[in-house]
Amino acid sequence: MAISAVMVKELRERTGLGMMDCKKALVEADGDMDKAIEDLRKKSSLKAAKKAGRTAANGLLGVKVAEDGTRMAMVEVNIETDFAAKNEKFIAFVSKVAQTLFDHGDMAAVSESLNAERETLVQEIGENMTIRRGQVVESAEGALSYYMHGDQRRGAIVQLTAKSDEVGRDLAMHVVAINPMVVKSEDVSADVLDKEREIYLSQAQDSGKPEEIVAKMVEGRVKKYLAEVSLLDQPFVKDGNTKVGALVKQANTDVVQFVRYEVGEGIEVEESDFAAEVAAQLAVSE
Repeated sequence: MAISAVMVKELRERTGLGMMDCKKALVEADGDMDKAIEDLRKKSSLKAAKKAGRTAANGLLGVKVAEDGTRMAMVEVNIETDFAAKNEKFIAFVSKVAQTLFDHGDMAAVSESLNAERETLVQEIGENMTIRRGQVVESAEGALSYYMHGDQRRGAIVQLTAKSDEVGRDLAMHVVAINPMVVKSEDVSADVLDKEREIYLSQAQDSGKPEEIVAKMVEGRVKKYLAEVSLLDQPFVKDGNTKVGALVKQANTDVVQFVRYEVGEGIEVEESDFAAEVAAQLAVSE
């Protein structure tokens, strides 16, 4: 059967794949559009699997907010390059992931339900993609606020005990900018504190000071560390003379929790020496 340009155009519109892939699929399917789509789906899954080993450390965050402020969802979707993260279809997919998590609240179900669409985009864009993580935060009081940085790579949700939109947004901005570890110092785990004490003790012992002085030095550094990593003890990012704890107290509220995401944090990206790779390839070809 002769494959017309119209048929190729239709298959491209229905799959989003390249012209040559679509023409080849139609030829192999003898012009059967549905069979060509089925074959392409099977092949795209195989090609997506080949790309799955490549590190996806770029990407975007997505957020979905209930109109009454009682529910928010934030997700991170990764892709290999910053350039591909600007692709309109990738941006739309991130929004869809956030909406799906908002609706269903289960990341495993989200990943499963959107996997076929993700694989199609991997084939179309040509880069590996992963739905990395997401979280839903709920507050019956509607005491939720969020802040998303302009590049959509850093964002935070803050839950208060009582609704205060202005303070909530300011705190979400503070969390994005300063990156606290916990809400209050008591939330820092014993394991983390033990490791910090061990480091400070090693540093203080090198000073040659008496044991009792060393002990005071260590505890002083631990106290300073707790103030640095605890949200309520930090100087407010918009007013360094005011502690966050004092700010929320003035607003007659308190912080229940916060969620902070930054695209790619914790992902190890293998560094490659491009010049060395080219040299190696030239050596092999000689």
